Amino acid sequence: MSQFTNNRGPDTPDELWLLEHDPVFTLGQAGKDEHVLAPGDIPVIHVDRGGQVTYHGPGQIVAYPMIDLRRVGVGVRELVHKIEQAIIDTLGHWNIGADRLEGAPGVYVAGAKVAALGLRVRRGCSFHGLAFNVNMDLEPYHRINPCGYKGLAVTQVLDLGGPSRLSDVEDALVEEFCHQFGFVAEAAPPILPELPARVAV
Repeated sequence: MSQFTNNRGPDTPDELWLLEHDPVFTLGQAGKDEHVLAPGDIPVIHVDRGGQVTYHGPGQIVAYPMIDLRRVGVGVRELVHKIEQAIIDTLGHWNIGADRLEGAPGVYVAGAKVAALGLRVRRGCSFHGLAFNVNMDLEPYHRINPCGYKGLAVTQVLDLGGPSRLSDVEDALVEEFCHQFGFVAEAAPPILPELPARVAV
């Protein structure tokens, strides 16, 4: 992501990378080790995104929007709002009502967090992104204070009555993401052999 952001020019197409991570806890730039309670055998990695600690693992969509904010004409606050709205509208495909919480970026259903955001902007371009729980083992969230909040409830699409297949949710997410930013999705080859295909927009 950093290399892509550093090397992009004014004509570089914006991209949305979709993938799943192996189990890992990540601590953002403001992350405090005290919020990692009992990681056990799951690695803890410090990363250069915003935000506190979160968990990534199989069954979760991780999406990295690489967007030239100046070209799209949005600021950081609007970027966050549009990403959250894309997730909210994605959940709406299965009649799952979701909301924002003031001062706590992400998307929530009945107070439980279903998607987390952790972004970075460099040279007017965004990277890092969102983690959207679909059909995963939620136990590792009990080993941390999710996003720095003790006892924060976490949920996932499957438990809310949505589909179990990541691909179904990914398709809806790409559609709603493109709708928010006025993009047209175009499939692109994998970044690396071990990673799923990204989507150029």
